[in-house]
Formats: sequence, structure tokens, C-alpha cells
Amino acid sequence: MTLQAIAVPIARRIEPGDDLAAIIVAAISGLEGPHTHAPGAVRDGDIIVITSKVVSKAEGRVVAAPSRDAAITEEAVRVVASKAHPGGVTRIVQTRHGLVMAAAGVDASNVESGTVVLLPVDPDASARGLRSRLSTEFGATIAVVITDTMGRPWRLGLTDAAIGAAGIMPLDDYTGRPDAFGRTLEMTVIAIADEVAAAADLVKGKVDQCPVAIVRGLGQYVTDADGPGAAALVRPLDDDLFTLGTAEAMQAGRREAVLHRRTVRHFADAPVPDTVLDEAISCAQRAPAPHGSSPWGFIVLPPGEQRTALLDSLAAAWRTDLELDGHSPESIDKRLARGDILRRAPIIVIPTVSLERAHAYPDARRASAERDMFIAAGGACVENLLVSIAAQGYGSAWISSTFFAADTTRAVLGLDPHAQPLGAVAIGLPAQP
Repeated sequence: MTLQAIAVPIARRIEPGDDLAAIIVAAISGLEGPHTHAPGAVRDGDIIVITSKVVSKAEGRVVAAPSRDAAITEEAVRVVASKAHPGGVTRIVQTRHGLVMAAAGVDASNVESGTVVLLPVDPDASARGLRSRLSTEFGATIAVVITDTMGRPWRLGLTDAAIGAAGIMPLDDYTGRPDAFGRTLEMTVIAIADEVAAAADLVKGKVDQCPVAIVRGLGQYVTDADGPGAAALVRPLDDDLFTLGTAEAMQAGRREAVLHRRTVRHFADAPVPDTVLDEAISCAQRAPAPHGSSPWGFIVLPPGEQRTALLDSLAAAWRTDLELDGHSPESIDKRLARGDILRRAPIIVIPTVSLERAHAYPDARRASAERDMFIAAGGACVENLLVSIAAQGYGSAWISSTFFAADTTRAVLGLDPHAQPLGAVAIGLPAQP
């Protein structure tokens, strides 16, 4: 295979309303004659690569803007990442085309002050229109690729990529093909249109007034039909592992963590990793505590004899209370069934707060307030636990039963007399979203 990239200089400035196809035809025809690298007539299988800026100018996408930042805001549908630097703030945004790029492709260079150049409204449609004209003029089956410059995650330097295309296979899927050792390739998809754009940029340059190039030697990728265009190169948002920049993802996590907490009553048959519990308990202990104390305790109960003994004892205590209240046996059984979630959950945690550090006041008013203060701090501890569990993708249900049978809980679990149980938390992977 031989690959050739031929620069096509265009000396004149492109203005709104110009017939770009006619200008490109004239420029390519001007390469004939004395040029040793002359392409001759455009041939079947050639790919004509065009910088988006000249397409935008010809289509009248030069607009007045109070500032480039204002234009970027107007063109962006969401901010992916931003970073401050001495010269200002760089914003990586998603455009309405689905492209993720710096500054939404808004360009303020080589235009009158107070104006900017926006990307074409529909780069694929622009490519189709240019291909139709150029194919007719040259009498050849060709492809057109419209390009813009993009940065790349994890890599320094810029490269051109395809934002519009017609008549070319934008992607070449190697999935299912054998490699040289006979192994089947599973995830190799080549971005042909992007590689063509980058190859053409090597001869177009950025300041040489060569907004067009011909790439020759890739005829196997040129198609009779216009094809899916460069839109096929845009990764679906649901498949994107890097939907947000680091700072934006952390901000979203902080903002949404509490909103993810829900009471989950049905769990999948899957274990809860120790790392999830460790993280949740660590977060729980960051709750504010009276007198600079660390009064928290956490009893983790997997399925087994100890959990069964505790839940049987709690059920018996509750049954006694309900009988004293005059409930019927049927009503009691129905109420007790609500506690079955603690039997089904992969893990339950009994949070406690120790009242040992509470100040001893001689009067009932202050003594009661001191206890309430520790219990309120215990509520903050439990909430931290629940939010952390939700933030890690697991579910929980806070059940109050140990509050109503604190002595029973302390006896079964062998807790210190100062330990006040703060309910029970069922934890597991939610059975449904």
C-alpha cells in the first residue's frame, strides 16, 4: 500500500456566500503543470479533506459575539471539564453535534475583531453537499472529510479529527477477524476518518493557507453511498467512561450523594464486600460528636446464629408489646413480618452511641438534653453510614427495632451498659435499580 497526501493551497480568503466547491475545483486544477507532486485529475478513491473553518466561513457561520466565552456558552450543551490557567479558563464542552472538544470549536483567529467562527450547523450535511458537487466536477467517486483540531486525553499535542464525512467508511471494525497468530480480535475498531484527517493535517499545516488536501491510496474505504458520516464516530454517552472531568465528577458526586439514599427493602443474592462496609463505617465516624468524643460502635452481623438470636429476641419483645396493646394475633404476625428484611439482608449493622462520656447533671432538664445531644449525634452517624452505602452503589434500610428493645439488644450482643443501639441497618445490593 502507498499513501499519498497532497496539499491544496488556496490563496484567497473565504468569505460568507462563497462557492467553496468551485474554489476547491479551481485550486486542485491549479496544481496541474509544473508541480512535481501534482495529483493529476482527481481519481476514483481519492479523499478530499477540508478544514471546517473554510466550510463555516462559506456557510456564513461567522457571527458577531461580545466575547468568545459568550459564544462558547451558546454553542455548548454541557460542560465536561474546565481548567483555569494564567491566560484564562479552558472549557471542554459537548456541542449540539455530540462533539466533545475545547471551546466548542469556536474560533476567533483570522476573523474581524468582535466576530467568531462557529462550526458548521451540520458538518455531515456539508460534507455530502461538497461531495456531490466535487464528484460531478471531477467525474470520479470520491469521499469528503471535514476536519477540526482537537486535543486528546492523556496526550500532549493537537491532532485533526473528522467532524463531517461523506462517501467514506468512518470506522473499520476488526471484531471477529483473526490476528497473525490466529486469535480472534474482540474490540479493535479503527477510526479511519480520523486517521485520514490527521494524515491530511501533516501537509495542510496550520498557517500555510492550505485548508484542503487530497489523500490518495485508501480507495478501499471510499463508498458509492454517502454513508453514516462522522456522526458514527461520536461515542454514545452511556458508553463513555469519561463523561465528566475530574473536578466536575467530584462536584456532581458531592451534590448528588445524599439524593441517592433510598430505603431499599429487596436485595439481590450477592455479598457485600468488606471494602464497602469499611468505607461506610469510616464515613459514619466523621459525624460530629459531643465533647470531642468518638462514641460510635458498629456491630456487623452476617447471616448466622448471633443474628438469628438477636432477631428472635427482638421479635419476642415486640410481640409482647403488641399483645399488651391489644392487637390481634393476625395483626401481630403482619407487623412482625415487616422485620423480615433484617433476616433476608446479606449484612446488617447495629450502630451504637456510647453515653459514657455524657456529662452528669444534677437536674433532669440538663441530663435529658445531654442525652438528646448524644442521640442526635448518633443520628448524624447513621445518616453518614447510609449515604456512603448509597454512594457506593449499595442499598440500605434503617429499621428502628433495637431502639425499642435496647436492653434485649445489649444482652444478646454483650454490649456495654452505656451503649445505646441506634436501630439496625440492612445492607445489600438492590434487587432493582
